[in-house]
Amino acid sequence: MTSVGRSIMRAVLVRQFGGVEQMKVENDVPIPSVGDKQVLIRVFISGVNPVDTYIREGVFVVRPDLPYTPGYDGAGVVEAVGKRVTQFKPGDRVFTSHGTQIGTLAEFTCADETRVFPLDDKLTFTQGAGIGIPYFTAYRALFQKAHAKKGERVLIHGASGAVGLAAVQIGKAHGLCIVGTAGTKEGLELVKNMGADAVFNHREKQYMAQLEQGEKFDVILEMLANVNLGKDLTLMSPRGRTIVIGSRGTVTIDPRLLMGLESSVMGVALLTATPDEWKDLTAGVVEGIKAGWVKPIVDKVYTLEEAGNAHHDIINSKGAKGNLVVKVQD
Repeated sequence: MTSVGRSIMRAVLVRQFGGVEQMKVENDVPIPSVGDKQVLIRVFISGVNPVDTYIREGVFVVRPDLPYTPGYDGAGVVEAVGKRVTQFKPGDRVFTSHGTQIGTLAEFTCADETRVFPLDDKLTFTQGAGIGIPYFTAYRALFQKAHAKKGERVLIHGASGAVGLAAVQIGKAHGLCIVGTAGTKEGLELVKNMGADAVFNHREKQYMAQLEQGEKFDVILEMLANVNLGKDLTLMSPRGRTIVIGSRGTVTIDPRLLMGLESSVMGVALLTATPDEWKDLTAGVVEGIKAGWVKPIVDKVYTLEEAGNAHHDIINSKGAKGNLVVKVQD
């Protein structure tokens, strides 16, 4: 029994890998126990990311033991702490990512202290659930992989999605020139309002020709490499870097386009980050929260019973406009 006063909770469970129909809300899931260096969080909002759907389908590199509760990201209040926890106390507002004992589509989750972060009062729990994977991925892509420097030109394909908007905010805060693409009028306006220096509609036939006619890019963040990677190689400046953040299939490219410019293509994944890299990227994002440039945009909030709909929509959206999140409890 925890300080919660009960031993079970409501949570989404997946008992078999597959489609969204495998996600069921159950009312008698055990509340996780708290280890010495762990924090028990009362989850108010759970973030939804594409990787959550890949794991549920059983096609991701990580396959959790069944049954499992989905969700890497979440925000809420500290319920209890282990005896060796020094950074948090019950009642603290926090968000978490990539370190929970049970997924965040649950009333309570338990996370390692190193994966729990303070949530400033200026941000809501709904916004807090949209920080983790989007901002950590964007920060890692820009600075730990691309080593972007002030003044460099950055193209963000799919800039109206959660990771794309995070990259726009991070890039502008660090003096980068940001060009973003989106597929709807609303998405383009959102990217522009976040500070992008220029925006292009990637559903228009001429947008790539327009990009090719302009100044080349030092860094490209690619959310759909199976569609765009071949074109990206024509847009890079000498020693340009394309960072692959998302891909849903294979693609054919001409490697000779990399040779003459000594440009490069590399992937990014939070799961491969070392402890030191985690410290660096989380410190950068937490500093951004304090400075005020971390401002997650939430497109839609779902109920716990609608978590499967959120999984469907994040993959099948015709025009992303920020984060999708699930309200777990009041």
